[in-house]
Amino acid sequence: MIRSPLMTVMTDAVIKASRSLKRDFGEVENLQVSLKGPGDFVSAADRKAEKTIYEALDKARPGYGFVMEESGVIEGADKSHRWHVDPLDGTSNFLHGLPHFAVSVALEREGQMVAGVVYDVIKDEMFVAERGKGAFVNNRRLRVSGRREPAGMLIGTGIPHIGKPGHPEFIRELAGVMPRFQNVRRMGSAALDIAYVAAGRLDAFWERGLNSWDFAAGIVLIREAGGVFGALDGHADLALARDVICGNEVAEKALRDALKA
Repeated sequence: MIRSPLMTVMTDAVIKASRSLKRDFGEVENLQVSLKGPGDFVSAADRKAEKTIYEALDKARPGYGFVMEESGVIEGADKSHRWHVDPLDGTSNFLHGLPHFAVSVALEREGQMVAGVVYDVIKDEMFVAERGKGAFVNNRRLRVSGRREPAGMLIGTGIPHIGKPGHPEFIRELAGVMPRFQNVRRMGSAALDIAYVAAGRLDAFWERGLNSWDFAAGIVLIREAGGVFGALDGHADLALARDVICGNEVAEKALRDALKA
């Protein structure tokens, strides 16, 4: 595990937020009796976790800016640094009592993502990466998979939810991907999907319509694990990208080709 002062600040903030999420997750099952109840409860859990992270990071690095899922953009006095924060990635899983969600925090320095943390709250897996220092899950070094044959590759993705555009496009892309690869997984947390690519559990991943807080930490994880991370929508500045793709070098190219087809 990386023991730098920056990583200590980030992991401490994430762990603080995860405590309340774990407690709230234990209450979700009791709230399934009404639609309004669980939705409001999860929104409150989301905001509470974000507030915890914001306060911890702002205290440790005063003046840094923030890009957050719930609170939006907060400009800082230090224009060269910004935190990208997703306090609860996998909200639908959380809402339905599925134990697969994460807290994600990344640091952007002068336009480049330089450090990232993705914490799987229930499975207690802490994925961390810092530029030039490698990527780890808990105390184990991460490497992307070494698979070279698409027929043996497992691909991750995200399906547009109700009310989100892009359903016909996704169906067309899925039709191009399925015949070429072993199988496709949709698990409901982009941050964890990308971390799983860094860990070699998935060979590649693509999803459209994301925001920077969904994948900013993943950029560092993938690159420090020896993989490739890029945009499908042509953005050179990944902080502005919405459609992303990543994988080991061979898998990423094979997936791009399949999506073009």
